[in-house]
Parts: sequence; C-alpha cells; structure tokens
Amino acid sequence: MVTSASPDPEDAEAETADPHDDDRVTGIGATYVLGRWVLAPLARLIYWPRIEGRKNFPRKGAVILASNHLSFVDSFVIPMAAPRPVRFLAKSSYFDGKGLKGWFSREFFYAVGAFPVQRGAGQAALDALDQQQRMLDAGWSTALYPEGTRSLDGRLYKGRTGVAFLALRTGAPVVPVGIVGTNEIMPVGAKFPRLRPRVTVRFGEPLDLSHHGPADSGKARRLATDEIMAAIHALSGQELANAYNEAPAANPVERLKQVLPHERR
Repeated sequence: MVTSASPDPEDAEAETADPHDDDRVTGIGATYVLGRWVLAPLARLIYWPRIEGRKNFPRKGAVILASNHLSFVDSFVIPMAAPRPVRFLAKSSYFDGKGLKGWFSREFFYAVGAFPVQRGAGQAALDALDQQQRMLDAGWSTALYPEGTRSLDGRLYKGRTGVAFLALRTGAPVVPVGIVGTNEIMPVGAKFPRLRPRVTVRFGEPLDLSHHGPADSGKARRLATDEIMAAIHALSGQELANAYNEAPAANPVERLKQVLPHERR
C-alpha cells in the first residue's frame, strides 16, 4: 500500500505513541524526541514521500532494516518513513566537532537517531557489529547498508555479510528496504538537498534467515546475504553491478586483497 505524508490508519498506534517511550527506548533524550516528533513530520510534509509496505515493519522487538544506499540523505529518509524509531551508526567525526558548528552537527545526528562509531576495517568493523548487536539485544530496530557505502552509479552492488551475521547471531528478522530517488534529491557532491523529485521508500516482508544455518558458518552468511540482496533488488529495481562496491585500492597490497577471494564483512 502506498502512503504519503499521512500515516496508514493501521499505523496510528505506532505513530501516536507516548514520546516519552522514545526517550526511554533510545537513551538519547530530548534531542531525539525533538527529531522524532518535530523534524520527521516536517520532512514528510515538505517532501511528501511515497511509503509502501509500512505494515511489513514489526511494531515490537529487534528488527534489522537492510537497505540499498544511493545518497547521504538515506539515513534521514528511512527514519522519516518508518512507523517506529530506527537507530543507525554514523561516523564519529559527525559528533566530534568543536564550537557551534560541532554542537549543531552532533545534536542533529542525535535527533535523527544516530550513534557514533569509528569506521574502518578490522577491529573497527567488529566493534561496529558489536554495537549494533547491543542495539538488537535491547529490542531496537537498526538500519544497515549491506553494500557498505553509497552507490555512485546507481547500480545495486553485492552485499557484505555483516548484516547476515547480525541476523543469524541475534535471530532478529530482516526487513529489506528499497529506496528510489534520493540520489536525485542529493547527488554525491551536493551540499544541500533539492525539494524534488519525490522519494519512494518500500519496506519488504520480514525475512527469517535461520534456515541458512548458524552465524559462524561462512556459507550460511553468504547465502543469507544473497537472499537479503535479492529482496532489496526486487524493491529498488536497480541494475545489478555483480561486484562489491569497493573504494580504489591505495597500494599494491590493497589491490591484491581485493582480487584474492575473501569474505567481505
């Protein structure tokens, strides 16, 4: 079912819940409540997004949202469209600034539901997964981008297996999300978003991935990730890249690592 700025009648309970519950669930406090109950409705009024499949979003318990990634604004569009609070990780530099600009950046990202995290490979990536697992263990919903980073050419890239690891480890259902149009609202390099065109957000049916096997099985993680990406593709309609979305290698060693078979988590 397609909705605009107005919530579905069946979503009324989730949208009109006591704002103090958001404060208790998120641990962010007044800043998040301001974002949830002031900024998000204002954004829906301005952008009038098409929102499909809101009834597929479980109203309680841990949920993983796995979305395609076209633009910087995706992390604002998803919470704006969701019928319940959504948490996601943002790079720590958004929270570390000094002065008035740093304060504004920090409070803005808290308001839209972000937690700071050190980005990178190795231990940093494992720490990010641990942080997201703690969110899920607390019963929150959290959003991830299996592609790892934004698609610069609009194609859908292969998914990394971290999202499947979290799903198989925690037992949380995965709701695939297909976003259309955010790369036109705020293309890579743009400083400010445009008011048009209209964005579409599609929530797919929750996926139970437990039949693939345990989280410590590389094969299970790969198969579960492929199922997630197939569901995202069905929602977004993007051309498939059939490759990982990786930044250009900085040196010969990094190029060799990209060529050799390995699991992209």
